[in-house]
Amino acid sequence: MLIEKFITFIAREKNASYLQFSAPEIPILPEKKSDSPTLLYVHVPFCEELCPYCSFNRVVFRDDLARPYFDALRREIVMYRDLGYAFNGLYVGGGTPTVLIDELSETIDLIRQTFPVREVSVETNPNHLTEENLRILKESGVNRLSVGVQTFDNNLLKAIERYHKYGSGEEIVDRIRATQGIFQTLNIDMIFNFPLQTMSILENDLSTLVDLEVDQITYYPLMVSTSTEAAMKRKLGVVDYNRGRSFYEKIIGMLLPHYRPSTAWCFSRTQAPIDEYVVNYEEYAGLGSGSIGYLAGSAYANTFDIREYVAKINQGIMPIAGRKDFSLQERLRYDFLMKLFGMKLDLDYLATRYGFSIYKFLWPEITFFRLVGGLKRHRNMLTLTKRGQYYWVLMMREFFIGVNNFRDFCRSELQGKN
Repeated sequence: MLIEKFITFIAREKNASYLQFSAPEIPILPEKKSDSPTLLYVHVPFCEELCPYCSFNRVVFRDDLARPYFDALRREIVMYRDLGYAFNGLYVGGGTPTVLIDELSETIDLIRQTFPVREVSVETNPNHLTEENLRILKESGVNRLSVGVQTFDNNLLKAIERYHKYGSGEEIVDRIRATQGIFQTLNIDMIFNFPLQTMSILENDLSTLVDLEVDQITYYPLMVSTSTEAAMKRKLGVVDYNRGRSFYEKIIGMLLPHYRPSTAWCFSRTQAPIDEYVVNYEEYAGLGSGSIGYLAGSAYANTFDIREYVAKINQGIMPIAGRKDFSLQERLRYDFLMKLFGMKLDLDYLATRYGFSIYKFLWPEITFFRLVGGLKRHRNMLTLTKRGQYYWVLMMREFFIGVNNFRDFCRSELQGKN
């Protein structure tokens, strides 16, 4: 427990310093300097209703705002093409990307016509698993559909304000069962460590998933940003992070006989794309309001103001509101975190990529995690141990909480301007 608290503390401190973006004098993209596989992330910030625990950039859906937004998205896609960017994969997240299926389909079609994407992943919610939506997504070339479920427990669904939006756990199961087999990969997003979640609820959810035999399960730890803490406490209670390990061990114990870990919190039956594209793609461009990209060692964020985003795109101006150029040490630590989250890290590969052995820069981190039993090394391959998997869950949880806090900061800046 002391080691876990130490890892959490250090990760939180490092993220606070790393995620300090500043407004660039000129809103230009980082120059792409390599031929490494690059992913295109497209953000759709609209939801029919807002879940109390979510800190992603999202607003309540309005048709008169969403349609101009999709039009601007397509213009931004062309801007990237004109700058010479090419993408191998597409991930559409939100929000709820399928909130306007016709606009989404047109956007995906444009991307597939413009770039040599080999895989297309789209997020959705259970109420959008209709026959018509699924047909359109399939025809648009979507090969991975990720459905946000979080839990099948009706009382917990009511507490997190999803029951009235997406139906009962039984109805969600029926929708998932009807969707299976349509796409190459059907992923189900779940969350563990809600304050009202008991071990019995978790076990029942896991039994349901195993019975469904879905292609892939991503089991996120609850990640509460500063802005959502008060609402979470009021509606659900205080989040006890000390319970996380017992929940995670239950997840591992019930899923590993049927699935293999693709990351420390994603479990797949076969080789398939994953939600954490940062593992498989060294660089990714972020398009849309509030999206974050990482290119050539620089992270950047688009404006969180949807109307400002649309206006800038229509003027032919990149909507970049913040940028952070990482030092070499920060880039190496980022690679260390992300690659090992995918279960293993090839030191020879990174040496080829950077032109030198990275061990002299990362030996403190590597030595620490080997001493506490989180890593094992065979020649120049580092692999997570079972204990290390949970250490990486902790670090990635803190990383995404840091990103969520950055989003909170951007939203507060936006409110201050209005």
